Amino acid sequence: MLCNIANAADYRAVLVADIDSGRVLYQEKANELNYPASLTKIMTLYLTFDALEHKRLHLDDYLIVSQYAADAQPVKLGLTAGSKIKVEDAIKAVAVHSANDVARVLAENLKGGKEGSFAALMTRVANEIGLQHTNFENSSGLPNDDHMSTARDIALLSMAVYKHFPQYWKYFGIKSWTYNGKTYTNGNRLLTSFPGCDGMKTGFTNKSKYSLVATAARDGHHLIAVVLGAENKDVRAQVATKMLNLGFSKLGVSNTNYNVPKQTYATAPTSTNPIAKYATDKKPEPKINMVASAGGVGVQFGAFSSYSSAQNQAKKVKSATGLDADIEQNENGLYRVRVNGLSESAAQNAKNLAVANGIDCYIFH
Repeated sequence: MLCNIANAADYRAVLVADIDSGRVLYQEKANELNYPASLTKIMTLYLTFDALEHKRLHLDDYLIVSQYAADAQPVKLGLTAGSKIKVEDAIKAVAVHSANDVARVLAENLKGGKEGSFAALMTRVANEIGLQHTNFENSSGLPNDDHMSTARDIALLSMAVYKHFPQYWKYFGIKSWTYNGKTYTNGNRLLTSFPGCDGMKTGFTNKSKYSLVATAARDGHHLIAVVLGAENKDVRAQVATKMLNLGFSKLGVSNTNYNVPKQTYATAPTSTNPIAKYATDKKPEPKINMVASAGGVGVQFGAFSSYSSAQNQAKKVKSATGLDADIEQNENGLYRVRVNGLSESAAQNAKNLAVANGIDCYIFH
């Protein structure tokens, strides 16, 4: 039990882990089913970032608002049916304000106008990432008895966002955002109260109660805390704060004397063994099958801020799989290590060999 944090009756599940190593530092009831509420939107944004990465969307594209999206309640931007919103504004609306109408807009535009189809995709990708006890029924986390997850799964999903799309991590750390003359404040209090906090997301429904994912970096360590089912906003902030302090303490980081790094958001984690222990000695990675491109199937073995790091990774890939990987620089300046032009079975085989040798990777189409 977390001493002096809160009575266990004040929350349903908690977990704190090291993002880079995957080591769980403390947990209570982390595998018990709970309603994720708006933490669901982490997956909605994960799939949005994947669409950006594979050029199915661009930040300056406009998305059309349907009547169904406009009718979403209760937290919303108040978009009208037939109006448009830019993709980057949609991301901010979901990350900062947790707007349900905008989550529906993203879902409908990403999956043929059907939120239900998008929810099925969310669940499929969740399973492929390694979320063992998660089922999504919608893009926003609005109440549904079959819409469930666990603290462990939410942590793993959040870590996957950080690891696979580091260039978009900055959106979870926005403290306030102004749209059409109105300013929205992020509900994650730790962004202003906990030095080093750089994200991530809040959630609430009457059934789920108050939930929070919070991440923070100090002295070279990057931690994630998950709190599900807290009695109120104060409790979830207090528990998340003390969990992070507990986590840093276990890693030898002082709670009074520490260095907080300046976030650049352009560097992927460099650990060669990410989320392995956290995933119970399994290193699952997503293989997102939304739209097959003409170039066939490929495997990405990481994205790096320096060319030399990418070269070293390519050598490891060669040793593990026998394949020659290409190094491609994307528009964000990251060097991606990829093998392209594979068949589905060859890509899966390459992925299996890489994972067996401690190399993180995912299949893309």
